[in-house]
Amino acid sequence: MIAYKDLQEFIQRLESENELLRIKEPLSPKLEIPEVTDRVCKVYGPALLFENVPGYDMPVLTNAFGSFRRMAMALGVKNLNDLGQDVLQFIEIEKPDSIIKKLNLIPKVKRLANVFPKMVDKAPCQEIVFKGDEVDLFRLPVLHCWPQDGGPFITLPVVITKHPLTGVRNVGMYRMQVFDRRTTGMHWHLHKGGAHHYRVAEKLGKRLEVAVAIGPDPATTYAATAPLPDDVDEILFAGFLRGKPVEMVKCLTVDLEVPAQSQIVLEGYVEPGERRLEGPFGDHTGYYSLPDYYPVFHVTCMTMRKDAIYPATIVGKPPQEDCYMAKATERLFLPLIQKTLPEVVDMNLPMEGVFHNLAFVSIDKRYPGHARKVASALWGFGQMMFCKIIVIFDKEVNVQDTSECLWRLGNNIDPERDIFFVKGPVDALDHAAPLPYYGSKMAIDATRKWPEEGFERDWPDVIEMDPQVQRKINRLWHKLGVEKFLKKKLSEF
Repeated sequence: MIAYKDLQEFIQRLESENELLRIKEPLSPKLEIPEVTDRVCKVYGPALLFENVPGYDMPVLTNAFGSFRRMAMALGVKNLNDLGQDVLQFIEIEKPDSIIKKLNLIPKVKRLANVFPKMVDKAPCQEIVFKGDEVDLFRLPVLHCWPQDGGPFITLPVVITKHPLTGVRNVGMYRMQVFDRRTTGMHWHLHKGGAHHYRVAEKLGKRLEVAVAIGPDPATTYAATAPLPDDVDEILFAGFLRGKPVEMVKCLTVDLEVPAQSQIVLEGYVEPGERRLEGPFGDHTGYYSLPDYYPVFHVTCMTMRKDAIYPATIVGKPPQEDCYMAKATERLFLPLIQKTLPEVVDMNLPMEGVFHNLAFVSIDKRYPGHARKVASALWGFGQMMFCKIIVIFDKEVNVQDTSECLWRLGNNIDPERDIFFVKGPVDALDHAAPLPYYGSKMAIDATRKWPEEGFERDWPDVIEMDPQVQRKINRLWHKLGVEKFLKKKLSEF
């Protein structure tokens, strides 16, 4: 496991692994850098470091997480699946009530010793300080991503708040439209932790202090997006992912702590009852999210490193960088789902489903109606509540293969029998829902139907070739000339 000290160290690793392209051509953060980034994302290209941003003193980094390999590199592992069981252990540390459990807990405790943040007195993120009237957000090369966007948006902010009554920390990622030199929007959705802290503060008639870290180490940035249970601290989770504590430093004007190795930190507050029209914004759905009223973040202090790099992401029609962050979540949190639903074999949230629109799930079907039970349970599982369409397949189906899923889906369902609907919470970005935050969802049972489910016909076998014939043709394949012919044909294009 690799724990990067900071974003600079991660960039060095990307470059050494031929995963980074430095762009020296002068390009504007308004539409031009986003256009280049979008094109590179669409061809599954490298991370991009724009070194010449006219009018700004710092380079812009985009697409740093934009592949399965770079996402795994960001979390310091060779394969994202390797982390799944570790994440499960982190979340479900049990109270040891037997000698065997105590012995089993020893390696977990050893690993957990590295999760707790380390407080430091001096931090790179506070090498340069702007307070009060000195604050000017226009010093930052914040991207204006799409033509109809309401303005420039900070797209990779690590937003830190504390519950006004309990002091429990929440770390989330919520886009921030820059309104002027010292204020931004705070686009936290109804269901998010930051929004909950704000509602509590509003009821108390108090302002809520907020700190925003831009560009901490990559594991901490990812942790801000992770769908953790409410009582799990994202900074501890980042330490767990890194296998090394996250260094934290006290803010200068608010009672919060931020990752010390961040590139830029914004400190400030949101006032109770204050709203401002925010948006439109070209979102990860591939559509513009419409303007709406959100809280206003007032910046009291802006600090940064002397060698600061501005990290950003572009969202829009998939594939985009955020798709790989979502796939990391799918892999890391699948074991947690399987702990509750052991019949789940695998799950795929296709990029085209933009996280919350579509899920393919394979199960070890054990009884009539099992597929419906699993779909219903998944809707009650954290952020899976937003999933509009869940399709359940038998265990032999490779749900990571979209082509196979669509083939099985078309063949295996009777629409009237196998589709059912429920109503409940939907994602704030679901523009098709009849009401904000509330709409319908659909489950499709694409499993083989049993007589106990009222299916009285024979279920046909899948077409497969005789294994002996396959082995013979495998031996002869290179002699048949097919590969040579195809290679020649391909060279003609």
